[in-house]
Amino acid sequence: MAPTTPAAVIVMAAGKGTRMRSATPKVLHRIGGRSLLDHAVTAARGLDPERLVVVVRHERDAVVAHLARVAPDAIPADQDEIPGTGRAVACGLAALPEDADGAVVVTSGDVPLLDTATLSALVAQHHERGDAVTLLTAVVDDPHGYGRVVREPDGTVSAIVEQRDATEAQRAITEINAGVYVFDLAHLRAALAALGTDNDQGEVYLTDVVAHAHAAGRPTSALVVADHWLVEGCNDRAQLAALGAELNRRILARAMESGVGVVDPSSTWVDVTVELGPDSFLEPGVLLRGATRIGPGARIGAYAILTDVDIPAGAVVTPFAQYDAETPVPAQGSGTTGA
Repeated sequence: MAPTTPAAVIVMAAGKGTRMRSATPKVLHRIGGRSLLDHAVTAARGLDPERLVVVVRHERDAVVAHLARVAPDAIPADQDEIPGTGRAVACGLAALPEDADGAVVVTSGDVPLLDTATLSALVAQHHERGDAVTLLTAVVDDPHGYGRVVREPDGTVSAIVEQRDATEAQRAITEINAGVYVFDLAHLRAALAALGTDNDQGEVYLTDVVAHAHAAGRPTSALVVADHWLVEGCNDRAQLAALGAELNRRILARAMESGVGVVDPSSTWVDVTVELGPDSFLEPGVLLRGATRIGPGARIGAYAILTDVDIPAGAVVTPFAQYDAETPVPAQGSGTTGA
């Protein structure tokens, strides 16, 4: 095990997601070909943690069944009826062995653009500084609704104050808590055992662990991300659409940088799981889904929809063609295929 390998990553996925107005649990809504939760566990798995724990509650059976398909290595941990992020993490910790030690990363199942590289940088800072708590933050123009990061004059992080509990001066702070942390496991266990519910919501706040560490003289710090999309959460349908569009923009930008031709990125949608060969070419309105592979030099006609299919190098798919695993692409006799 590398020195910076976390003892565990805990992904919080117990929320109901009321504002989604959906029978589908919030973390199972999809962008870019993956559920929000699948994006979160994929980023977490990139850290190669000793254990990956997902805290579940709302629609527990559906979420656990989904995990069994996309992340069979994940350990589901049930949150009880006691509310609050602190309680959720305590339930996650209960799934770890009593002798577990080291760093624990805590993240959320509804922050789909957060990537392994950012989590790795956070873990590295935690180890380099010997922190009790290292948190991910962002500076935003409108911090309304977010927890504010309170710093001492020397820049030390001393607390996180939730919007509803903040003073007017604290509400003016524009550095916000992203809800992603690295904790020293021993300190986290001790702090959660000591925390109360003396706040507006009557909940156990995970954010209070920061003030607890500062009061105990333990080092705390924050890694500020310049790219706010990395920490953007999803709470309603509008945010889901915005995050999906931004993810798609990034997928296509990377593809074009690697030599893929895209006529109209605004109308072209490609799942994160799709493979695009160099010099392949996508006409407007193309939808590429699932495990689709586009060979080098292949041309995909306008408004074609391809799901879980393999397009050979140099092939031409005609406009409006639709192929999937059950209706595969026919043999390429003339090099041109249509619906």
